[in-house]
Amino acid sequence: MSQQVWAAQALEAFDAVVQATAGFRSRTGQRLMAEQVARTFSSATLGKVDEESGEAAPTRSIAVIQAGTGVGKSLAYCAPAIALALARGTRVLISTATVALQEQLVNKDLPALAALLPQPFKFALAKGRGRYVCKLKLDRLAGTGEAEEEGEDDLFAEEEAAARAKRPRHETEARIQFYSTMAQTLSKGAWDGDRDSLDTPPEPEVWSPVAAEGASCTGKHCPAFSQCTYYDKRKELVGAQVIVANHDLLLSSLGARVLPELDNCLLVLDEAHHLPATALDQFACSMDLSRITWIERLASRGLRIGALLEVEEIADIPKHSAQLRQTLQDLARIVMDMYGAQLKSQPSAWGPARVRVPRGELPEPLIAPLGLLAASAEGFLDALRAISKALRAEMRDKPDEAKRLSTLYAQIGMLAPRLEELHATAQLLLQDAPEGAVPAAKWFTLEVDGDFIVVKAHASPILPGTTLRNHLWSAVRGAVLTSATLTSCGHFDFFLREAGLHGDEATTTLEVPSPFNYAAQGTLIAAETRADPKNAAQFTTEMVDALLHDIARVEYGALVLFTSREQMRQAVDALPTAMRSVVLVQNALPRTQLLRRHRERVDNGEPSVIFGMQSFGEGLDLPGRLCESVFITKLPFAPPDDPVGEARAEWLRAVGRDPFSELVVPATAIRLAQWVGRAIRTEEDMAHVYCYDKRLTRTSYGQRLLKGLPPFALEQRAPL
Repeated sequence: MSQQVWAAQALEAFDAVVQATAGFRSRTGQRLMAEQVARTFSSATLGKVDEESGEAAPTRSIAVIQAGTGVGKSLAYCAPAIALALARGTRVLISTATVALQEQLVNKDLPALAALLPQPFKFALAKGRGRYVCKLKLDRLAGTGEAEEEGEDDLFAEEEAAARAKRPRHETEARIQFYSTMAQTLSKGAWDGDRDSLDTPPEPEVWSPVAAEGASCTGKHCPAFSQCTYYDKRKELVGAQVIVANHDLLLSSLGARVLPELDNCLLVLDEAHHLPATALDQFACSMDLSRITWIERLASRGLRIGALLEVEEIADIPKHSAQLRQTLQDLARIVMDMYGAQLKSQPSAWGPARVRVPRGELPEPLIAPLGLLAASAEGFLDALRAISKALRAEMRDKPDEAKRLSTLYAQIGMLAPRLEELHATAQLLLQDAPEGAVPAAKWFTLEVDGDFIVVKAHASPILPGTTLRNHLWSAVRGAVLTSATLTSCGHFDFFLREAGLHGDEATTTLEVPSPFNYAAQGTLIAAETRADPKNAAQFTTEMVDALLHDIARVEYGALVLFTSREQMRQAVDALPTAMRSVVLVQNALPRTQLLRRHRERVDNGEPSVIFGMQSFGEGLDLPGRLCESVFITKLPFAPPDDPVGEARAEWLRAVGRDPFSELVVPATAIRLAQWVGRAIRTEEDMAHVYCYDKRLTRTSYGQRLLKGLPPFALEQRAPL
């Protein structure tokens, strides 16, 4: 079938769904987007291509589509993509940044679409392994809250073990009861083993000991394999034509065969503006130079298990582990000798103290120890790989001993990732960028844990685009990236560079405007202060006065967005008694409870004002009266002390470029557009957006920021 026929059929499927949806209005922008999706996915070559036998090189096809609020993005990409996948015998992989959108797709959009498309399809939600319970671990902990017997070793990191030792007896008993209840509920089939489906998802420290993890999993050799939640969910993925995942899972599982192969599926990245930051997080690494007793435990386990299996490679484990412990101690001492004064002089209230290595050029005293560390870790890892291989062979040959062998495998697997991370961090720290090349960001942190000083080393790539080009786009054939905020200051260039698609001939861009009449529906009030926003103390005092004056007039729902916890704290402290009952503060309640209370108040005709920060600035859908006003306390520039951002700005300056204009302003423009986007959510909404930062209208870069915002009616207000 030709590309044109595929594209035409995909659009027909989209049109049929729109016509069959009761009360649904055809939107010009939505159909434009659907056309682009159909063109993009119909022209991509999927599957293996044998160029040596004369087959043409595969065609890559990627579309970057900004679709404003109200366009109806999910239908515009789902209908044509699924129709095309079914026609081409392939699958659709949809990746999002937030759980909220995943849930919307799986619980609402895809079921509705399945009821309307003529050809049936199955869909499934893919989550990381750690979201599911490991039955073997749960059964082990349900009886005692700890390991069943000393011979099995505890499978926890020493900081977790220390926390357990300090735990009051009643807490330990409560934990045992919690695990026991979980195990009973799971065995009765009343719970599916998914952390997110528990009535009250447990805190990470409670969940971590029973979470499924790849490093300690023996798969089909595990005695609990037939009842494994994770592998049950994996089976659902195999039979699904549409899989919904998230950016973290997409990037962390590259090459791991957890998700469909990227050269043979149709990839949709929704909330794509998050992709660059996710890439940096995924490929950053760190190692603890202070808490190192796990190395001895790993060596002990490796020697014991390796001897049982007669693995010759274990002979050097004592040498490698001793070298690792000594080298980490040496590194911690050298770091404190060189940077201790700087680290100790920083206030501890704002998290770990941090010092960055300028230009990524490590001081000479650190290079030899790091080289030794990398070599010792590599040798140790080789020995562990040999043990793991022997264990898997033993499991195949002795299935009746599966439980004992699985426990042995888990004992190594629980600690091996730490060794892998140590090796990766040492290698990235040692990476020396040739002249003109882009260096990695490298930094050290210090924090106090009780009486213990913890020193850590960190490293990260600084250009997400390069990382994505090398690891993601080299494998992808057909993709659509979409979001309401992909242009910055009116252009796609910044996002394309960040996402690794700038200059990629396979990439096309499309901007689909929102159907909303922003000029009639909304007003942007530039409420100036006398104080310069750069003078934080004076500005915050004046801004809070103006904010309290304005929110006192809120009749229904409103959202106030802050750029720092300190700024929000000062605003909360300044609230008059009468207003305190009206304001809901982020983190005072779990997010779902806070939003429920907000809706209840507004539904009852009462005013309700949410105080929040960045996580409330996007993905929050509060239509109509739920959010009639958005208050932006200050332009949302990224924190100035982010080591990756600092390293990148330093490199840009070194090559004669301006980081403020090239990096800071475009990134702020996307964040500001997201914040402003909370105001108008439907064609009936009427809303006001207040911004108290006079730089928005008084500076040249402020004018650039304004170009990236919806065309609200602009009203300027002098200081009160």
